[in-house]
Amino acid sequence: MTTPPELRFRLPDGAEAAVSVHTLLNGGYAGRNQEDVAAHVAELAELGVPAPDSTPAVYPIAPYLAMQTDEVPAQHGRTSGEAEWALLVTGSRPEDVLLTAACDHTDRALEVHGVAWSKNAGPDVLARNAWRLTDVADRIDTLTLRAWAGETLIQDGTLAELLSPQYWLEFLTGHGLRTEGVALLSGTIPMRPGADQFAGQWRVELGDPETGASIGLGYRVRRLPEFTGK
Repeated sequence: MTTPPELRFRLPDGAEAAVSVHTLLNGGYAGRNQEDVAAHVAELAELGVPAPDSTPAVYPIAPYLAMQTDEVPAQHGRTSGEAEWALLVTGSRPEDVLLTAACDHTDRALEVHGVAWSKNAGPDVLARNAWRLTDVADRIDTLTLRAWAGETLIQDGTLAELLSPQYWLEFLTGHGLRTEGVALLSGTIPMRPGADQFAGQWRVELGDPETGASIGLGYRVRRLPEFTGK
């Protein structure tokens, strides 16, 4: 039996929380304004990306793809990340739900054949710091979410644009999944028009304007050598 990956997070009070992820879920098409989401689905369909049966969507991901890493290997040049937040359930108490920054690294060439396939072709990179959700719940919509591809800021928004952590906690509870070892990524905010997402480095930052604190992650994308054998 495969051992679930253990992730460790530093908390603002200096404590450390650890969780072995056995269930990893990615939210998709998770904008709070679902009319805008429907328009986005139609745009993607014109590019050949299959539309989900309904929105928001939830994609089960192989749990070993939940990683805290500085490097992501890629088979070709059409892979990229997405700025997201993640929930980690580390226990049964309300304060055992952690919020952190995340980046869903996706194979865009594979995406036209299946979104779930493309998300399982790359890792979900998580930051090494986290906040207790209970500590920021009263101002959750003001938290900022940004991403840089290389040195270019290509995503810049707030959590108010996405379905809330409370929405997803209710989803987990309703499906018997609000249990230790479950991780869920939020889905992403829009990219800036004309942004080039195919870069050798990615950074994501989750910020709290009220305190000035932030949680960040960054990694480089390493191209694998091309296969040359028979």
